[in-house]
Amino acid sequence: MGDFKLSASLEEHDDDVRSVAFPHPSYVLSASRDKTVRIWKLLSPSPPTYDATIVSHGSDFVNSVAYASPSSAYSDGLIIAGGRDAIIEVRQPGKLPENNAEALLLGHAGNVCALDVSQDGTMIVSGSWDTEARVWQVGKWETSTVLQGHTAAVWAVSVYDKETILTGSADKLIHVYHPSGKLTRRLKGSPDIVRALCSLPPNHWSGAHFASAGNDAVIRFWTLDGHIIGELRGHENFIYTLAVLPTGELASSSEDRTVRIWDKGQCVQVITHPAISVWSVAACKDSGDIVTGASDKITRIFSRSADRQATPDAIRAFEESVKASAIPQESIGSINKTDLPGPEFLTQKSGTKEGQVQMIKEGNGNISAHQWSTAANQWINIGTVVDSSGSGTKTSYGGKEYDYVFDVDIEEGKPALKLPFNTTQNPYEVARKFIDDNELPVTYLDQVANFIVTNSQGATLGQSQNSGAGSDPWGSEYRYRPGEGSTPNPAPATRPKVLPQTKYLSIDTANLQLVRKKVEEFNQALISDGNKGVALNPNDIEVLASTVEQLEAVSKKADPSSPVSAEGIDLIVRVATTWPPEKRLPGLDLLRLFAAASEQTVRHTNEGGQTLIDVLDSSDNISANAPLNNSMMAIRTLGNLFTSDAGRKVMSEDFDKVHTMVEPFISSPNRNMIIAITTLYINYAVLLSVAAPDYDSDRVVTLLNDLTKIINSATDSEALYRALVGAGTLLALEKDFRELAKEAFDFDRVLARAEKVGVEPRIKHVIKEIRDQFS
Repeated sequence: MGDFKLSASLEEHDDDVRSVAFPHPSYVLSASRDKTVRIWKLLSPSPPTYDATIVSHGSDFVNSVAYASPSSAYSDGLIIAGGRDAIIEVRQPGKLPENNAEALLLGHAGNVCALDVSQDGTMIVSGSWDTEARVWQVGKWETSTVLQGHTAAVWAVSVYDKETILTGSADKLIHVYHPSGKLTRRLKGSPDIVRALCSLPPNHWSGAHFASAGNDAVIRFWTLDGHIIGELRGHENFIYTLAVLPTGELASSSEDRTVRIWDKGQCVQVITHPAISVWSVAACKDSGDIVTGASDKITRIFSRSADRQATPDAIRAFEESVKASAIPQESIGSINKTDLPGPEFLTQKSGTKEGQVQMIKEGNGNISAHQWSTAANQWINIGTVVDSSGSGTKTSYGGKEYDYVFDVDIEEGKPALKLPFNTTQNPYEVARKFIDDNELPVTYLDQVANFIVTNSQGATLGQSQNSGAGSDPWGSEYRYRPGEGSTPNPAPATRPKVLPQTKYLSIDTANLQLVRKKVEEFNQALISDGNKGVALNPNDIEVLASTVEQLEAVSKKADPSSPVSAEGIDLIVRVATTWPPEKRLPGLDLLRLFAAASEQTVRHTNEGGQTLIDVLDSSDNISANAPLNNSMMAIRTLGNLFTSDAGRKVMSEDFDKVHTMVEPFISSPNRNMIIAITTLYINYAVLLSVAAPDYDSDRVVTLLNDLTKIINSATDSEALYRALVGAGTLLALEKDFRELAKEAFDFDRVLARAEKVGVEPRIKHVIKEIRDQFS
């Protein structure tokens, strides 16, 4: 029996492919975090090509999909899908999203993360984060039988036969139920969360009835009475799904980037993917082919049959994409480069088992990973080991380096919990581990994951958000409180029009009490160093505390006309402009928040003839001499002035002065600086749009010139996206500006470069909108 090789790569989804099903050799199903379920129909068999149709387009992530076989009532069978909206949608394959669903199954109170259907297609079982599983009878949609007893999310369900249902949970237990709802057995023995279950064919796995797998990366074989009669080890991270092939072999998908094929206790093939997570694997019982869904947004089909495999070029391209992929170092543990062999090892020594991984120190100092293929009798390059790359400076926590270390407030008055994260990690699994480690309710999982996504990758423009972590050394802006909610940013299949931007943006979130404490800490350091002349006195400290309380109250009201203390504003300006530069950042942070929260900040600082812009300029806060974070925070302050009429007036009157201060920083490699500048420029673009047709043309050209330079150099997705939105808003003003951009700025080439760098769907979407303006 040959190895599985790529049959087809199906690339229509805009986000992780979370679940797949393979009901028939002529089509597969996929469910994604882009809120869609798609059916992929085979158009031509050799090489296989497929056409995608959206079967369902929901309002939230779709995390599970299953198929009910044809019946007298439903001759084409049924597609069943569930997700974060807690609704299970049942559709006939031939009915498109604009048609009504056959049924909407209501009852779960949390994300539906698991689905299975009986072989005869008459019974559906669902599992949810609400700690329950439910049994639904096909055609009798109004009611369900609740399977109770688990104390944490039900991650896996399996219909063993008409009398037996299996469930696996984050409580580390496997339950056996009768479809009537009776719990017949509790199976203990799994040391970690159970994520996958599947029934086994008789007499193939030493009499085992079913298999389980989960967070400990071990596949276990069970009898229905609870005896573990075997284990398979080889995966290096969470196992998400199990599937039985017609041959009786087992397929497993994992967070270690692989799908593994197992036969009679041995791993017979490892299929490495160019993705962080292989979320799902399913097998076609007729053809024996398999389908996978992964975090790189691609659904892939693999076949052992040569006449159903992709072209040699396509197979080679897939292998090259695996070879070119980056392997996060934290996923494989610490590596001592001095102990690693060189490339000569690969020709001198063979592997001892299928899937064995060997690290090799290349001549250029890089470390490459190679996996032994028994079938090919050679080592296969599966990627390069890389340090995680984030916004720049690393933060140490627990003896390791991270791109971000977020604070999570669980209970008032208790220390915040630390949430470390590297950008090469899967946010959902980091959130899961954080919740498990700290014994928190599983209901926080999605909120924490979305918080990580938003604050490490950027969120949709116009929402209240942070500009990215790392800007504030003590993390004042990136603290999270479960239960407060957060705004996820999945990429929808049909996006609303972005251009022109019509709302002013602000960067106005923070933990005010933490910033206040930092001011007090620095103030004590000034006193200790003998700088009492600029330090705050006890009365000032009281004013600071009351001013922060005022700011918290104003921020909650979101009313820039609310009064704040003039004395407090004076004090904050003093800290931000007269303290030693290395101690000004918390003062600038508070000034940024005042600029967004109250127009009195603008009015007060304007009473002596000086605007807030003059104050920032004269104090040398935005200059090459200032610490970069100071300049970045001061530019955020300028951007936040657009939240009030008084602030917009000052920013318009002092455009030239602002541009003179900011322009030297547009080539900065610092992500947070560029996001601050592009936010400021977007606000100027909105201001010019509001003034149309009486805008200043020279200002439009100046901003377009700067934004073009940023688009040409930006590599961070959030910075690139904001620069494109700013430029697109200005280009929408008038045809003359579009012609200027084309001729003077070579804007076609600029967009082509942005399209190569910006892989996110939102970036490609805004580029298309800009191109549409030129047509």
